[in-house]
Formats: sequence, C-alpha cells, structure tokens
Amino acid sequence: QVQLQQSGGGLVRAGRSLTLSCVVSGRPLSDFAMAWFRQAPGKERTFAAAITWNGGSTYYSDSVQGRFTISRDNAKNTVYLEMYNLQPEDTAVYSCAAGANINWYRGAREYDYWGQGTQVTVSS
Repeated sequence: QVQLQQSGGGLVRAGRSLTLSCVVSGRPLSDFAMAWFRQAPGKERTFAAAITWNGGSTYYSDSVQGRFTISRDNAKNTVYLEMYNLQPEDTAVYSCAAGANINWYRGAREYDYWGQGTQVTVSS
C-alpha cells in the first residue's frame, strides 16, 4: 500500500521561506513522478510544481516559478518543495501527489496517490 506522509508547513511572515517534505512508502519513489498541488481557501486545487521520476525535468506554475523549487531524493524516498519569498497569496493547503504514468504533469487527475495535506499560512 502506497502512502505519502507530509511534513513541514506552518505560519510564516511574507518574504520568508519554508520547506515541505513528502515521504513515500510502500513502493520505491523512483516508480513515480511527483507533484505538489495547493488549494487556497474557497478556491479549487491548483498545480504548483512537478518533477519527473529521476529529477531530470521540473515544471512550475507561473505563480511560483522562480520562487519555489521541487526536488527529490530517491534514496530517501522523499520529495521536497522549497518555497522562498512567500507571499500571502501562497496561503493554502499543500498536497504532494505521486503518479506512475503521467502524460500531463499539471493535471491532478494524472496522479494516483496523495498526501494528507499541510497548511501553509503567510501573513503580511
């Protein structure tokens, strides 16, 4: 049984940084492409970042490009989302996702497994 366990998150002031982690168990991380999605209060879930199974390619939404970095350590079965220069509009519940056969990295429906979600709140 594949499980994704997230950690990190919390309350930070605008301009600060935060790192989220997602540990995959049940299968090797290298089986999956990984992504982070986020859902702001009262809004639909949106794509933030994705990374291919070997880390060879990364993808970002326009809103986080240049401020967020997705990375992975397959030996540790862990994916990271480093978030820099956080802004109040980054406030959301962030969820990691794993997909074994991804055609469109930005599509939530492509992913098979999801973490529990973690709250990130950025104050102004």
